[in-house]
Amino acid sequence: MYPPTDVRVAPYTALVVAILAASTSAILVRWSVAPSSVAALYRVLFTTLLVAPVAFVFHRSEFGRLTRGDLFFATLAGIALAVHFATWFESLNHTSVAASVTLVQTQPIFVAVGAWLVLNERITSATVVGIVVAIIGAGTMSFGDAGQAPLSDATAFGNALAVLGAITLAGYVLAGRSIRQRVSLFPYVTVVYAACTITLIAIVGAQGHAFTAYPGREWLLFFLMALLPGLFGHTVINWTLGHLESIVVSVAWLGEPVGATILALALLAEVPDAVTVVGGVVVLAGIAVTTIDRERRTPATPEPVSE
Repeated sequence: MYPPTDVRVAPYTALVVAILAASTSAILVRWSVAPSSVAALYRVLFTTLLVAPVAFVFHRSEFGRLTRGDLFFATLAGIALAVHFATWFESLNHTSVAASVTLVQTQPIFVAVGAWLVLNERITSATVVGIVVAIIGAGTMSFGDAGQAPLSDATAFGNALAVLGAITLAGYVLAGRSIRQRVSLFPYVTVVYAACTITLIAIVGAQGHAFTAYPGREWLLFFLMALLPGLFGHTVINWTLGHLESIVVSVAWLGEPVGATILALALLAEVPDAVTVVGGVVVLAGIAVTTIDRERRTPATPEPVSE
C-alpha cells in the first residue's frame, strides 16, 4: 500500500502547483527577520520531518534496496541544494539584487548542458530558444528594480557566488532527474533533505548564528516555509522529475518570480512596474516554448517507479 502520491496526477499540473507553492518562499522570507541561512536550515529540517515518516512507513523496504550510487548521488544533491542556498543568499551581500537574481536564474543553461552530457537528453533549436527567451524575461524582471541596491567593491565575487548558486541548483535538478527514474519520491527526498539539513547546520555553525532563541512568529514562518515551498514546492518538483525531462522542470522553475510578484502585489501591496510585467510575460512565453517542444517530441512512457 502506498500513500496518496500513488494517485495519478498529470505531471504538468503538479509542476504548476509546485511553482505556485515555491513562489510563496520570497514572501515568507520577507516576513522573517532571522538570518537567511537559519531560515533555510529550518525550512529544510521541518520538510525532512514531514516526509521522513511517510518514507519509513510506506517505503521502508526501499531504503535497503538503494545502491551505494543512489545514496551517493542523493547525498550530493542535498549538498548541492544547501550550497545553492548558501551561495545565492551570500551573493546578495556583494552584488546587486538584479545581478544576483539574473545570474542564479541561468541554471537552465547548466541543466541543458548537463542533461546533454550526462543524461543524453537531446537539445533542439526550439528548446534553446525557449531557454534563452525565459532567461531574458527573468533578467528583465530583475532589472525592473535595477539601481535600488548599490554595487560593492566585491561585485565580481558576488557575481561568481551567484553563478555557483546556479550551477549547484542545476546539479540538484540533474541528480534528481537521474535518480527519480528508479527510486520512489519519499525515500529519495528524505535522503536529499537530510543531507541538505546536515550541510546547512555546518554552514549556520560556521557563520556563528544562533540555532534557537527565535520568537514564536519565526518558528511559524519556518514551518510555513517547510510546508509550502518545501513540501508542496521542492518535493512536488522532485516528483515531476520522475515524469518530465530536467530541462522542462528547470525552465518552468523560472515561473517562480512571476508567482512571487503576483503574491507580493496581493500580500505586500508591492505594485510591479511595467518592466517587471513585461519580463513576466516573456518568462511565461519561454516556458511555453520549451514545454511544448519537449512534450511534442517525448512519447508517453509508463511510470518509472511506484510513488
